[in-house]
Amino acid sequence: MNFANPILLIFLAAVPLTAYWYVRNTIHGSQMGSVRFSNLEVLNSLNPSRKQRFRHILIALRMLTITLVVIALARPQSSIDGQEILTEGIDIILTLDVSSSMKAIDFKPSNRLEAAKMVASDFIQGRTNDRIGMVVFAGRSYTQCPLTLDYGILLSFLESIEIGMVEDGTAIGMAIANSVNRLRESKAKSKVVILLTDGKNNRGELDPITASQIARAMGVKIYTIGMGKQGTVMYPVDDPVFGRRLVPMQADIDEPVLLQIAENTGGSYFRATDEQKLKEIFDQIGEMEKTEIEIKEYTQYAELFEWYAIPAFILFLLEIILANTIFRKIP
Repeated sequence: MNFANPILLIFLAAVPLTAYWYVRNTIHGSQMGSVRFSNLEVLNSLNPSRKQRFRHILIALRMLTITLVVIALARPQSSIDGQEILTEGIDIILTLDVSSSMKAIDFKPSNRLEAAKMVASDFIQGRTNDRIGMVVFAGRSYTQCPLTLDYGILLSFLESIEIGMVEDGTAIGMAIANSVNRLRESKAKSKVVILLTDGKNNRGELDPITASQIARAMGVKIYTIGMGKQGTVMYPVDDPVFGRRLVPMQADIDEPVLLQIAENTGGSYFRATDEQKLKEIFDQIGEMEKTEIEIKEYTQYAELFEWYAIPAFILFLLEIILANTIFRKIP
């Protein structure tokens, strides 16, 4: 508790002064009443009455009243320090390729898709106050999770992604269109798509460049990530006779198109050749798309003077009533 006008507490000195005045002039002073008798033996034999025993209650009430009034005038306050956090979130759509080529084992822990899921999970958990959604695509594009602040649900949807959940192919243009559509009604200051693929567009009614122009018109920025090592990589194939075996596969990333998509929308193109590089790319995108957080510190005060003023008023009335009834003085 603190006081808005602490200087007024100096008037508390009136309390001991009042007590001193009362003791000096009333108890031990010349104002004590006197009655002349030829013989005082009768008076000396009388016991003090109950009124006499409690006659000092009036001055006690007065001193307590003065104390409470002075404290009330000093305006006691309780204070609560706090912070107001103002954020401008970013709406992000993670657009992940789940075509069969994502089985290639040039990434750890097992293949490209599992590496992408692991890094995307870390990216999601590192965001705050941003709505994040997810789109998956192969021969077609589907919304895996709409924009949400519930990262737990989003991570559950991410974990359930697997190769084969969508008919095979690579429909990059349709994936962009679906992602942009999810951001169409967004009021966020920044609308972002992170598109991760390891192939070139070979399906869908909309080509990627046209889709990127639509994204630019909608104010959506696209970061594109080409996933896969240079040259030949090993790809698992299930043979009905010999079982699962590894066959070489040539990297087939359409880097010029991915670069053009990013440039058209004000984003950037990255090439991820291993899991560490992929993590660095997501970290870099996270740095470029930071949520603005403004912290305002404040102190909230609550006035407490009524907790002292009301009892002071009650004690003042009580003193007046007692002084004019039970402890009334005879002139």
